Amino acid sequence: MPVFIIAATVVVAVLASAAFYRAVRLWWKYLGARVITCPENQRPAGISVDAAHVAAQAFSKSPQLRLSSCSRWPERAGCGQQCLSQVEAAPEDCLVRHILVQWYAGKSCVSCGKPFEEISLAGVKPAVLCADKLSVEWSDIPADRLPATLAAAAPICFACHMGNTLVRTHPELVVDRHRSPDVSKS
Repeated sequence: MPVFIIAATVVVAVLASAAFYRAVRLWWKYLGARVITCPENQRPAGISVDAAHVAAQAFSKSPQLRLSSCSRWPERAGCGQQCLSQVEAAPEDCLVRHILVQWYAGKSCVSCGKPFEEISLAGVKPAVLCADKLSVEWSDIPADRLPATLAAAAPICFACHMGNTLVRTHPELVVDRHRSPDVSKS
């Protein structure tokens, strides 16, 4: 009898682990802000998929997607959510973090010239230097404005972004060492 209990416990633990792994994998796959083309007006819209709802359906063959937020809400909250077909077709391609990582690929910082290497989603992230010469963090760009912002922006590394921000927000703390030399002391 004890061997049967141990074997059953092992089988249950393996099945529970597999279910947990699938749920976490689905949750991660659908987590995050996305940019889609709204089927109603053919313009970019920022959406989020209800990743917890998808993860809860870990045992179904094709989990049912639903929106948890949209940049067109609350005015268009009753839409049919046809935009989800874009997410189903290419879940990673419309993910904001994926779009940004691809945008930085092969580029260098517009300020210091340092090339961008692999961008870690857990560490410090580069920023975007907008057309008005203000640098902004990724999280400050609304998803529905991401395509237009990136089209007119330049990449800037984290260090240059922080320097730019410091100069803008606390100019009294900045020392300009790029002054022309004083020739009267020669």
